Amino acid sequence: MNDELQTSQSSTRTWLEKIGQALSGEPRDRTELIEMIRDAADRRLLDGNSLGMIEGILQVPELRVRDIMLPRSHMVVIEQDMTLEQILPIVITTVHSRFPVIGENKDEVLGILLAKDLLAYTCGHHEQPFNIREVLRPAVFVPESKRLDVLLQEFRHNRNHMAVVVDEYGGVTGLVTIEDVLEQIVGDIEDEYDTDDDQLIKQYNDNVYAVKALTPLEEFNDHFGSTLDAKDVDTIGGLVTREFGRLPKRGESVEINGYRFKVLRGDRRRLHLLQVMSLK
Repeated sequence: MNDELQTSQSSTRTWLEKIGQALSGEPRDRTELIEMIRDAADRRLLDGNSLGMIEGILQVPELRVRDIMLPRSHMVVIEQDMTLEQILPIVITTVHSRFPVIGENKDEVLGILLAKDLLAYTCGHHEQPFNIREVLRPAVFVPESKRLDVLLQEFRHNRNHMAVVVDEYGGVTGLVTIEDVLEQIVGDIEDEYDTDDDQLIKQYNDNVYAVKALTPLEEFNDHFGSTLDAKDVDTIGGLVTREFGRLPKRGESVEINGYRFKVLRGDRRRLHLLQVMSLK
């Protein structure tokens, strides 16, 4: 019994000594630090969620905005001369809360439109006619080379949730949000598209659905009355990936047999969540 206790105490001291060495200011490479943290998780001194967050935190300083941004080609924008009647269908269909407002093209971002700022006009509580310039919020611009940890500090300090990403010539290359940065640390953050663990398909309006990528093709067909089929895949996410011929990125979309599939969430290995719209 005493031998077992001594062995346990010795093991604990060894691990604590490693922690002490890592925090002592002596040069240590990142690989050694991660191995030590994983060793702590193996010893159940950390749970899986904590381990994932720590690894995410260590990775954030190495990432740049370009690594996680939504590409320019997939940006949903509002044009400055659009009427309220033209804007509302875009807001309802995409279910986004913020939209860049542009002039002649996507390189001319005039500001950010918040969906909630339209409520007063849609409910008839605003005396003046709708003028998009009166509800615009200032746009924040960041270089695509900016480190994520620096961007997160700026988001927190300025209380911004979205930034327009530009290249070295000032051209717009994409969008990045505070949620994009936080998900690098804590993993997926639930939003309006998230479904319950046992709910594979969730409807948002007559024509927009959120569908988990792991939904079996048979169940998808039963729900939508469709006939999607593929001999080499079993899930709707597999079918979408097969159609692209590669693993698509967030924001990319594809049309298959009268349905538009847009990637809402995924990682470097597989898709997680899709937006589905019927084109019929």
